[in-house]
Amino acid sequence: MWLLLFNPTSGGGKGRRYAEQSLTLMRERGHEVMEISGFDFRDAEAKFKAAVSAYRDQIKAVIVVGGDGMVHMAIQQLAGSNIPMGLVAAGTGNDFARALNLNLRDPLSSLELMLNNEPVKVDLGKVNDRFFADILSTGFDSVVNERANRMRWIKGRMKYNIAILLVLSTFKPKSYRFRVDDIEFTTEAMLIAVSNGQSYGGGMKVTPEARIDDGLFDVMLLGPVSKLEFLKVFPKVFSGAHINHPAVKIIRGQKVTIDSHAVAYADGERIGELPITAEISAGTLTTWRN
Repeated sequence: MWLLLFNPTSGGGKGRRYAEQSLTLMRERGHEVMEISGFDFRDAEAKFKAAVSAYRDQIKAVIVVGGDGMVHMAIQQLAGSNIPMGLVAAGTGNDFARALNLNLRDPLSSLELMLNNEPVKVDLGKVNDRFFADILSTGFDSVVNERANRMRWIKGRMKYNIAILLVLSTFKPKSYRFRVDDIEFTTEAMLIAVSNGQSYGGGMKVTPEARIDDGLFDVMLLGPVSKLEFLKVFPKVFSGAHINHPAVKIIRGQKVTIDSHAVAYADGERIGELPITAEISAGTLTTWRN
């Protein structure tokens, strides 16, 4: 039996559409599929957790139809198990789909990948007993997330664009106490990203050389820059060219501890206030990739 987990509101309705198409295709091929959704994120999470617990020995694989939020939900139950997770990218950002090199223009092609290929092992990050698939971050982008989450009257990506402008006008670098494996230091930074994958925010390649199968985090630190310089550097993150800026430093390691008066987010979900310790969990997720 296959489980199909989907968010009906994901990607402005793409989640429901791709879920229905996925169900049709899988059943036409003769596969038994149980669909799981909910009236909100927490309801779907509870139903998925219950289904995995009840049918663990009967589940051939889980198909996640949605974005990075649904991936984040699914990996909490599937990490370290023998149940593979396939992904039909139907979210707004789809950054884990990018990490898996899936075809974002033809999300349903992932079903053929699942049906015709063996799954592989990839890494996840783990922080505060929660797994994350892509990137944990703190600093400017976390403050933007906090501000955007309070702007309930604006929907979609526009609220994040507005939040960026509002936060940038008053944002100041913070002092962080840092440890990467055996290296300890204190630094001022505008943004810190602890990366398993390459991108977040819908294709921002904050750590363009990160790999999800190398057993390492790529940790990006953006040091203090002026607001004008930040606006110059920011667009380069979509190509990954920002790593050549003198204020950007990349460190690799397996275990990262960060402490400051700040909050952290991972896969777009609020993790909580610092201090936090993130560890790479090598080969803990079974999935399909191109």
